[in-house]
Amino acid sequence: MKSLVMAVTLATATPGTSAAASNCAPRDVVVDRLAARYGESRQSIGLGANNAMFEVFASPETGTWTIIVTTAQGLTCMIASGQAFETLAEAPPAPGTDA
Repeated sequence: MKSLVMAVTLATATPGTSAAASNCAPRDVVVDRLAARYGESRQSIGLGANNAMFEVFASPETGTWTIIVTTAQGLTCMIASGQAFETLAEAPPAPGTDA
C-alpha cells in the first residue's frame, strides 16, 4: 500500500522544488515502477499548460492510482496518488440542468 506520507509529498510537489526532485525521473523509469510495484497502467492522458502531458495511471485490481506530469523538457514527476480508483463513462449534463 502506498504510504500517506508519499501521497502528501507527491500531491504538494511541483517540478523545480526539492520535494519534486525525489519524485521525478525519466518517464520510462516512472512508468516501469508504477507497473511493477502497483500494477498500474495508463488510463487517461491530457495536455496542460506549456505542453505538459498529464497522465492518470491506475490498477483496476487494487484500486490504486497515480497522476504524473511530463514537462516539454522530458522530466516526469509524480504529483498525486491514492486509492479507490473507478472508471466512469458519464455523459455531460443536459444544458440548463444542475451537474
